[in-house]
Amino acid sequence: FMRTLDFLSHPCISYTRVWIPDPDEVWRSAEIIKDYKDGDSILHLKLEDETTTEYPIGPKHNQLPFLRNPDILVGENDLTALSYLHEPAVLHNLKVRFLESNHIYTYCGIVLVAINPYEQLHIYGEEVINAYSGQNMGDMDPHIFAVAEEAYKQMARDEKNQSIIVSGESGAGKTVSAKYAMRFFATVGGSANDTNVEEKVLASSPIMEAIGNAKTTRNDNSSRFGKYIQIGFDRRYHIIGANMRTYLLEKSRVVFQAEDERNYHIFYQLCASSSLPEFKDLALSNAEDFTFTSLGENIFIEGVNDAKDFKKTREAFMLLGKDYFHQMSIFKIIASILHLGNVEICSERDGESCRISRDDPHLQHFSDLLGIELEQMEHWLCHRKLVTSTETYVKNMSRAQASNARDALAKHIYAHLFDWIVEHINKALHTSTKQHSFIGVLDIYGFETFEINSFEQFCINYANEKLQQQFNSHVFKLEQEEYMKEQIPWTLIDFYDNQPCIDLIEAKLGILDLLDEECKVPKGTDQNWAQKLYDRHTSSEHFQKPRMSNRSFIVIHFADKVEYQCDGFLEKNRDTVYEEQINILKASKFQLVADLFQDGKDVAAPPSSSKASRIKVRAAIPAPKAPNREHRKTVGHQFRSSLHLLMETLNATTPHYVRCIKPNDCKEAFSFDSRRAVQQLRACGVLETIRISAAGYPSRWTYPDFFNRYRVLMKKTDLAIGDKKLVCKKLLETLIKDPDKFQFGKTKIFFRAGQVAYLEKLRADKFRSACIKIQKTVRGWLQRIRYCKILKSAITLQRYGRGFLARRYAEHLRLTRAALICQKQYRMVHVRREYLRVRKAVVTIQAFTRGMFIRRLYFQFLLHHKATIIQKAVRGWLVRKKFMRARDAAIVIQCAYRRLHAKRELKQLKIEARSVEHFRKLNTGMENKIVQLQRKMDDQSKEYKNQNEQMVVVNKTLNTEVNKLNKELEVLRSRQGSGNELTSLREEVENLKAELEEAHVQRKRLEEEHSSEKHELEQVSVGNLDQELSVSQKEALLQTELNEERQRYQNLLKEFTRLEQRYDNLQEEVSLAKPGHRRIPSNQSSLGSDSNYTSISMSEVGDTEDSIQQVEEMGLEKAAMDISLFMKLQKRVRELEQERKRLQTNLEKMEDLTMRIHLSTCFFFFLQRQELESENKKLKNDLNELRKAVADRASEGNSSNELQESYSLLLGQLKAANEELEVRKEEVLVLRTQIVSNSKQTETSQDWGYLNEDGELGLAYHGLKQVARLLEAQLQSQTRQYSDELEALHTQIELLRNDLEKKQEQLSQIVALSPEDKVEFSVQLEITRLTNENLDMKEMVEKLDKNERKLKKQLRIYMKKVQELEASQTMQPSRSRGELTRQVTVQRKEKDFEGMLEYHKDDEALLVKNLITDMKPNAVSATVPCLPAYILFMCIRHADYINDDQKVHSLLTATINAIKKVLKRNNNDFEMTSFWLANTSRLLHCLKQYSGDEAFMTQNTPKQNEHCLKNFDLAEYRQVLSDLSIQIYQQLIKVAEAIMQPMIVSAMLESDSIPSLAAVKPMGYRNRSSSMDCESGGPGSYTLEVLIRQLGQFYSIMGDHGLDPEIGQQVIRQLFYSINAVTLNNLLLRKDVCSWSTGMQLRYNISQMEEWLRGRNQHRQETVDTMLPIIQAAQLLQVKKKTSQDAEAICSLCTALSSPQIVKILNLYTPLNEFEERVTVSFIRDIQVQMVFVCLSECSVCVCVCVCVFHCFFFLFLSFFPY
Repeated sequence: FMRTLDFLSHPCISYTRVWIPDPDEVWRSAEIIKDYKDGDSILHLKLEDETTTEYPIGPKHNQLPFLRNPDILVGENDLTALSYLHEPAVLHNLKVRFLESNHIYTYCGIVLVAINPYEQLHIYGEEVINAYSGQNMGDMDPHIFAVAEEAYKQMARDEKNQSIIVSGESGAGKTVSAKYAMRFFATVGGSANDTNVEEKVLASSPIMEAIGNAKTTRNDNSSRFGKYIQIGFDRRYHIIGANMRTYLLEKSRVVFQAEDERNYHIFYQLCASSSLPEFKDLALSNAEDFTFTSLGENIFIEGVNDAKDFKKTREAFMLLGKDYFHQMSIFKIIASILHLGNVEICSERDGESCRISRDDPHLQHFSDLLGIELEQMEHWLCHRKLVTSTETYVKNMSRAQASNARDALAKHIYAHLFDWIVEHINKALHTSTKQHSFIGVLDIYGFETFEINSFEQFCINYANEKLQQQFNSHVFKLEQEEYMKEQIPWTLIDFYDNQPCIDLIEAKLGILDLLDEECKVPKGTDQNWAQKLYDRHTSSEHFQKPRMSNRSFIVIHFADKVEYQCDGFLEKNRDTVYEEQINILKASKFQLVADLFQDGKDVAAPPSSSKASRIKVRAAIPAPKAPNREHRKTVGHQFRSSLHLLMETLNATTPHYVRCIKPNDCKEAFSFDSRRAVQQLRACGVLETIRISAAGYPSRWTYPDFFNRYRVLMKKTDLAIGDKKLVCKKLLETLIKDPDKFQFGKTKIFFRAGQVAYLEKLRADKFRSACIKIQKTVRGWLQRIRYCKILKSAITLQRYGRGFLARRYAEHLRLTRAALICQKQYRMVHVRREYLRVRKAVVTIQAFTRGMFIRRLYFQFLLHHKATIIQKAVRGWLVRKKFMRARDAAIVIQCAYRRLHAKRELKQLKIEARSVEHFRKLNTGMENKIVQLQRKMDDQSKEYKNQNEQMVVVNKTLNTEVNKLNKELEVLRSRQGSGNELTSLREEVENLKAELEEAHVQRKRLEEEHSSEKHELEQVSVGNLDQELSVSQKEALLQTELNEERQRYQNLLKEFTRLEQRYDNLQEEVSLAKPGHRRIPSNQSSLGSDSNYTSISMSEVGDTEDSIQQVEEMGLEKAAMDISLFMKLQKRVRELEQERKRLQTNLEKMEDLTMRIHLSTCFFFFLQRQELESENKKLKNDLNELRKAVADRASEGNSSNELQESYSLLLGQLKAANEELEVRKEEVLVLRTQIVSNSKQTETSQDWGYLNEDGELGLAYHGLKQVARLLEAQLQSQTRQYSDELEALHTQIELLRNDLEKKQEQLSQIVALSPEDKVEFSVQLEITRLTNENLDMKEMVEKLDKNERKLKKQLRIYMKKVQELEASQTMQPSRSRGELTRQVTVQRKEKDFEGMLEYHKDDEALLVKNLITDMKPNAVSATVPCLPAYILFMCIRHADYINDDQKVHSLLTATINAIKKVLKRNNNDFEMTSFWLANTSRLLHCLKQYSGDEAFMTQNTPKQNEHCLKNFDLAEYRQVLSDLSIQIYQQLIKVAEAIMQPMIVSAMLESDSIPSLAAVKPMGYRNRSSSMDCESGGPGSYTLEVLIRQLGQFYSIMGDHGLDPEIGQQVIRQLFYSINAVTLNNLLLRKDVCSWSTGMQLRYNISQMEEWLRGRNQHRQETVDTMLPIIQAAQLLQVKKKTSQDAEAICSLCTALSSPQIVKILNLYTPLNEFEERVTVSFIRDIQVQMVFVCLSECSVCVCVCVCVFHCFFFLFLSFFPY
C-alpha cells in the first residue's frame, strides 16, 4: 500500500532509483531506464553493475518496488529522518553507516540500534562520557551513553523511574551495552559520600559474567541468563544502591556443552588458577581433565586469559565485602561440581543397577569439599527412595538414571549457588537510605531459533513476546501523544498485536498450563503432552503441527515460526532432584553448603503495579489462578511469575530501548551480512517501529526550519509576509494538492511518507535551473573576457611594433648628434689646454711675489706683538699689587666691624636668653612645676648660703691665723737672721697649704654629709608618704586628683596650642578674603592645621569674586538670563553667609579664650620673673662680698709671693665652684622640665617622693587646683564650641531634608503630568542636573588649579625659609655648654623602613583570620595587589629577624592550612581561586627572592639583598607553597572549564555567527523530540559573544588581583586548549555539524577569538597553537575532497590532526544539499595511504621505520579488506 502511494505521488519516470528483492543481498538497488505507465507488467531496470533486467509487476505477487531515498539522506543517524521508510532503506542506511563510517549506533525513533563491531572501539572513555553528559539526545551522534543520559535526565526532570531494555541475539553485544550504560550512571551519578556504591555496582559485572556467561558458537561471552538491575538514586540523584533480579539461568550448560562451546567461565578461571597455593585443597588441575569442562572440546577463548579474569573476579568479591573465607567456600562448591562430574558410575551385570567405587578420588574430593558423608552420597547416587501410602522402598537405579541424577544434582547445586551469590551481591549493594527513584537496566535474551529448539528457547521467545507487546504499546502511545500535543486530527493506527500468541502460551489451558498439568501426572510423558497440545490448539492461528513429526509443535511468533522439540520439556519443567541427596547436603558440616539448600519461604505475591499512566493490555483468555502452595512450583510457573513482575515494573517506568544486532555469524570485525541483519531487525521490532511511524506522519518539520529549507520555492510576495507559519501554509497548498499528505500542527508540519522527498526534488530542480542560469551567465562572461584579452593583445602587438620603428629612427638621429658633439668637444679640449698652461705660469709668478711682501709685513707684526705682551705683563703686576693692598685693608675693616657686630649680637642673645619670653618658650605649659622647682631652688640656695657662711667663717679663721702668723713672723724676724727667715716662711707656707687642704677635705665632707642627709630625708619622706597613703584615703584621693588635673592640664595645653594655630590660620584666611592686593606673611603656614573645624576655601572665595566679575562684565540683564550663573551665585552667597556667621562666633570665642590664657600666663611669668630677679641679686651680692673679702685678705698678706699665689689659687677654685653652681642650676631647670613633660608616664612612688621632697607636695597640689579652675573654664568654652558645631550639623540635616521634600514634590508633579509633559519635564530636569554637574566640575577644576598655584607659592616661601635658616646656622657661632643643655626639643629623623611587621604570638589566629579566612577579594582589589602576601612576608621577615623558628613554622603552617580551607569552601568561585593563586604565587616568589634561591636573586639590588632572610632557609616551605600554587592553579582551570563547558559547543558550533550560512536538513525523531527544552537558558542560548565576554571577565579578574602575567597567559592558553578540545571532541561525535557551512562558521569564530587575544596583548604563538587542531579541522571541512591531489593537500595541511581524526571527520562529513558531494570511500583510503607515507617519511631510525611500516601496513590492510 505504501509503495502504491509512493508511485501515485511520484510516477516512475526514467532515472528513478528503486529497491528490488535479491536472494543474496536481500535488497538490491536499481535505476528505471524506461518510464512506467499504469497497466504495464514489466519494469525496465538497470542494476549498479550496468546490467539491465526486467522486473515483472503483478497485483498479487510482485508489487511496485520501493523507492530509494536521495543521497543526501543516506547515512542519517536517525532512520526516521528518511523520506521513504521501508525495510531496504533501513537496511541500506545501517550498512552504509556500519561499513563506510564505522558507526555502530543508529537511532530508529525511540530505539537505539547497536551493531556489534567484534572489535574494541575507543569510544567509551571517560572523556566521551563527559561529552555526552548534559547533552540532548538529538544533539550528539547515536551512542549508548546518549540513551543513558536521556534516562538520567528524564528521571531528574519528570521524577519518574526509568528503564533501559537491552535485547538481541546471543553475541549481539547486550551484556557490553548494559555494562557501558551502568558505567555511565556510575560516572555521572557517583555517590555523594565515600561509600563507593558506584564501584560496587560496576564490580558486580565481572562476578556475574564469571558465573553466568559462557562461550557459545555465536558469542565468546554469551549471557546464559537474564538480569534486571535497578540502580537507586537519592533526591540529589546520586547512586545510593542497586538491586539485581535474574531470570532463567541455563542450568543444563553445567553438565552439557555443544561442540566448540564452553561451560561457565568460573570453572575455567578456577582451573587456570589451580596452581596457586591457597587452592591446593581443591585438588584441581587442567580443565581438560574434567568432564563438565571438556565436553565442548575447546577450553580456550582467543584473546582471553582466564587467570587474569579470575584475579579480577576475586577483586570484585573483595570490593563487595566477601572476604577470603567466603570466597574459598564458594570456590570449594564450584570445585566440588567439577569433581562430581568426574565420578565414575559403573553398571552392574543385570543392567538395572550400578555402583561407585569407594576408591574413586573425585567422590572423595566431592565429599571433603562439601563436608558431607562419603558413604551416604555413594549410596544415594546409585539408589532412589519410593514412598507409597503404606511403605517406603529403596530402588536401584540404572547407570543412565544414576548419571542423570548426578547431573541433576550438579545443576541444582550450581543454581542454588548462583542464587546465593546474587542474593549477597544485592545485600552488598543495598542501602538504608531512602530511595527516591531508580533506573533499571534489563539485559535479557533476544528472540532465538535454532535447528533444535527446546524448553529454554520456548521460555526465551515467550519473554520476547511479552517485551514486544510492551514495546508496540509504548511506540503507539508516543505516536498518538505527539499528534494530540500538536492538535492535529488522527485516526487509530493499526499495529501488530501479539496478544493471541501470548494467550496461546500463558492463558488457561495454554501451553504452559498443559505442561504443568502433565508434570503432575505420575506417568506423564512428553509425547502425551504433545498430543494434548494438538488436540487443544490445532485451531489456533498461532499454533501448527508439523507434517512429519508427532513429537514437536510450531508456534508462530511475531518474528518468525519456531518449531520446538517436545523431548525434555517435562523433565526441565519439573527440575527434579532426589530428596535424599538434598538431605545429605543439608547435613553438611559447612554452614554455607547447609544454607544453600534450606527450605526458603514462598515467593511473595508481586506488588501491585504503579499508578503511573501506561497502556494496559487485557488478555483475550483469562490467566489461570495461582496453584496451591502445597504443590511445588514448576520452572515454567516460576518463570511466568517473574516475567509478570518484570512487566509490571517496566510498565511503571519510562522505557528506553536498545536493540543489539549481530552483523555476521563469523565474528569478523566490521563485516555485514544483510540476511542475518534483516532477520534480527524483523525479530527485534525495529521494522515494526518503522511501520507504525510510516502509517502516520513520519516526517516532521518546525515552521522556522521548513521556511529556511524551502524558501527558494517561495515567491517574493510570500517572503514579504512576516508570519512564517502562514507562508509555509501557502507554499504547501500550492505545491501539494492532496491535503491528506500533510497536516499543520501547533509548532510543526507533519508529512506523509515520501512527501519530503518530493519537496526535496522540487528544491533540487529549482537549484538546478538556477545553476544552469548561473552557468550560462558565467560562460558568457568568460567568452567576453576572452575576447577582450585577444583585442588587448592585438593592440599591444601594434603598439610594440610602432614603438620599435620609432626607436630605430630615434637611434639614427641620436648617433648623428653624437658625432657632432664629439668633434666640438675635441676642439674645445685642445684650445683649453693651451690656455691653462699660460694661466698656470702667470699664477706661479704672482704667488712668489705676493709671498715676499707678506713675509715682510709678518715680521713687523711679530715685533709689535712681543712689545705688547711685555707691556701687558708689567701693567698687570702693578694693578694686582694695588688691588692686594686695597683688599687687605677692606678685610681688616670688615673683621673689625664684624667683631663689633658679633659682640653686640652675642650680648643681645645673652639678654634674650635670660629674658622671661625665652623661658616662656622653653617652659610652655610648665608654669606650675616651675613654681615648685623655684621653691625647691630657694631651699637649695639657702643650703648654698649656709655653705657660703661657713666659707666666710673659714676665711675669717684663716685671716686671724694669717694675722697671727704675721705677728709671729715679725717676732721671728726680729729674733733670727735673714737666713732663717726664709726657711721659716717656707714651713709656714707648707703648713698653710696643709691647712687649706684640710679645709677642702672638710668642705667635701660637709657636702657629702649634706647629700647623704638629703637622701635620707627623701627616704624618710617617701616612707612617711607611704604610711600616710596607707592610713589616709584622703591623701590617695588627692594624689589621683592631682594626676587627673595634671593630665587634663597637659591635654588643654595641647588643645590651646592647636586652637592658637587655628586662630592664626583663620586670621590669614580673613586677610586673604579682603579684595585687592594680598600678601601672605612668610612665617605663616597656609597648608592647614590639624584642627577638626572647617574653614573657608580660598578657591571658593576666588570663585565668588570671579562670578561677580563675570556679572559685571556681562551686565545685569544677561546675567539674569543665565540661569546657571544665577544658581552659582545664589549658592555661593548662602555658603559664604553661613561660613561668615560661624567664623564670627568662633573668632569671638577664640579671642575670649586667648585673652584669659594670656592674662593668666603673663601674671604667672611676672611673678616668676620677680622671684628669679630677687634671687639673682642676692646671689650676686653674696658672690661680690665673698670676692671682696678674699681680695682684702689677700692684699693684707702680700708680703710673701707664695702666700699670694695660694690665695689666688683659692680664689680661682671659688670662681670655678660658682660657675659649676650656675651650670648645675641650668641642668636642674632642664631636668625638671623633662620631668614635667614625662609626668604622664611616671606614676611610681619614686616620683611622688621626688615631688614631696622638702614638703612641697601640698604646695604643688594647691597650685594645680588653681590652674585646674582656669582649665575648667577653657573646657566649658570648648564644650560650647562643640555644641555650636552640633547645631550647625542639625542645620545641615534640615537643609538636606528640605531638599528631599522638594524632590518628592517634583516626583509627585511628574506622576500627575501627562506622558508628553513628563518627557518634557524630565528633559528639563536632566538639563538642569547636567548643568549643575558641569558647574560643579568646573568649580572643582578651578579650585584645584588655584590650590596648585597656592601650594607652589607656599613651597617657594618654605624653600626660601629653609635656605635662610641654613645660612643663619652656618653664620651663627656655637653656643656655650649651658645653652645646649637647655635644648629639650627632639627633632624626628627620616626613618629607613626595614619592611618588617611585628605581631604577637597570641594574635596569629586573628592575623590569619583577617588576612585569609575572612578576606574578601573585593576589599583589597582597589588597594595594593597581593596585599595579604606582602603582609605575611613582612611577618615572616620579622620572625626571621628575631630568630624565632617556632613563629615562622607556626605562621606558614597556619597560612597554608587556612588557604586550603578557604579554597575548599569556595571550590567553585573563580574570583576567590584567582585571588589566592595570585597571593600564593607572590608569597612564593618573595620567599624565593629573599630566602636563598639564586635564580631569583640574580636581579636583586643591594637594598633588596639587605632584606634577605638571615637565619632561616625556607626551601621546604617553598616546595610546599609551590605544590599549593600548582593545586590552586589546577582548581582555577577546573572552575573556569566548568563555567565555560556549557558555552563552548553552543558558541563555537551551534550559534549562527554568520546567519546566511545556516542550513537545515530533514530531522529524525530524536531531533524532533528532545528531552530538554532550550527555550529558557538551554545550551542553544549561548553565543560567541557570551563566550568571549566570559573570557574577558576571567582576564580582568586575574588582572585586578595582580596575578603574574606568565600565569595569566598560561591560564588563557589552557582555556583555549579546553575550548579546542571540547569543540574538536564534539565535532568528532556529531555528524550534523560536519559540513562546509559549519567549517565557515568555525573559521569565523576562531578569528574572533584571535582578535580578542590581540586586543588583550595575548596573541602569542603558543596560545594560537592550542587552537591549531580545530583550525585545521575547519579547513578540512572546507577544502575540496575528491582527487588524489586533494588528499595530498589535506595531509600536508592537517599536521596537527591524527590520521584517525581526519578519517573520522571525513566519514562524518555531511552535505547539506544535493550539490555537495559525499566523501567517497576511495578518497578516505587515499588519505590513509598518504598518511602511511607521511609516517614513513618522518621515521629516520631503522628500528622506528620497521615498526611504523608494520603498523601502517596492518592498518592499511584492515581498511582495504574490512571483511
